[in-house]
Amino acid sequence: MRTYRLKMNLQYFSQEKTEKATPQKRQDSRNKGQVARSAEIPSAFMMIGVFLFMSFLGGWIIEGLQTMIRSNFVYITNWTLTEQNVDLMLKDNVWQAAVIAAPLMGISLVMGVIANYMQVGFLVSTDPLQAKLERINPLKGAKRIFSARTLVELLKSLIKITFISAVTFTVLWNKREEVMLISQKSIGDAISLVGSLIVQTGLAVGILLLFLALLDYVYQKYDFEKNIRMSKQDIKDEYKKSEGDPLIKSKIKEKQRALGMNRMIAEIPSADVVITNPTHFAVALKYDPNEMDKPTVVAKGMDYVALKIKEKAKEHDIITTENVQLARALYHQVEIGDGVPEDLFKAVAEILAYVYSIKGYPGGGN
Repeated sequence: MRTYRLKMNLQYFSQEKTEKATPQKRQDSRNKGQVARSAEIPSAFMMIGVFLFMSFLGGWIIEGLQTMIRSNFVYITNWTLTEQNVDLMLKDNVWQAAVIAAPLMGISLVMGVIANYMQVGFLVSTDPLQAKLERINPLKGAKRIFSARTLVELLKSLIKITFISAVTFTVLWNKREEVMLISQKSIGDAISLVGSLIVQTGLAVGILLLFLALLDYVYQKYDFEKNIRMSKQDIKDEYKKSEGDPLIKSKIKEKQRALGMNRMIAEIPSADVVITNPTHFAVALKYDPNEMDKPTVVAKGMDYVALKIKEKAKEHDIITTENVQLARALYHQVEIGDGVPEDLFKAVAEILAYVYSIKGYPGGGN
């Protein structure tokens, strides 16, 4: 019973999401469009950009509106009210309004792009656009409506409305004397005052929203990091997926070593001599002066592999000679298929000369 409980506890803790997300997990989330971002930052940037533009070029906007209104009055007094004239006037008004609104829309677009790029960089993901049945699941929809995140969003909205109302009231209260006298001003001065109040209020609210948006971004970052946490089992599964199952990898390496050793052993019959130390190391050399510049190692091994090399050499009547220092040097310094280094030429030449004298010919090869 205790063993069962211990096993269940270990399984529970292995599934508990307590670990920071790995780079692979972060990249997968990013590919799905899941990133830490605040929707309030683009709104704040757009508001500040639009009202800054209006503060510098508000006169041009007002002049454009006045021109449009003035031209309408002129057209109405001079034109006959027909369907064609009304259509022409509306098209002209739409065009003039578009010219006036285009800079504001352009500023909004640029500021929105900048704000999003500052948060998440360049990101294009189609995953949020894909149709998923779980999004229309009533049960999951109800859970989202009554979740803690929804309550947090509601609280944020209430705080935002409260602060925006307070800032708007403060700006208007500071200008209350001018507002009270607006009825005594000319139409141009009244419009100028109203425009100034709108720009001041908009900038103040924009700066406030930017401050609240930065706080919201900190919260979104924290919430995002919490949501992408991984359990210890998740990390193990990810490692297996990316690197491969360790058991399978070891089997593959074992097969590769076996194939490599088989190919190496198959080359031993063409060797001229096997040099041993005598038990731990064995190195098989081949030399054909017509094809090679220097003797070449065709097989080498230690312990069990060395034993197999010596058995194969004995099977094919390959001469085996003992030279502890040379066997060790060849094993550690020369890879299979490489030639003998110059500093070992003399020792190897002496052994080959000995082998050739036994075989009864002065040249190399079989």
